[in-house]
Amino acid sequence: MATKKMNKWTELLVGLILLVGGVYVWMVTLGNGFWDFGTAAWEFLKGGAIWFVMMIGLLFILLGISDLKG
Repeated sequence: MATKKMNKWTELLVGLILLVGGVYVWMVTLGNGFWDFGTAAWEFLKGGAIWFVMMIGLLFILLGISDLKG
């Protein structure tokens, strides 16, 4: 069974898009941002989702860098 492997440049590109997108959404939601509903549960959920997306982006960047070395 052949496994498909993601291209190293695709990993870097997807990682950068996810990381920059997460930072952008985090910046937009500060203060009177788009999702400013003011409830603690919603703030917690947004924060967790943004950190999750940014960590996945960082993971893709690290995988891409390790593929460039090898």
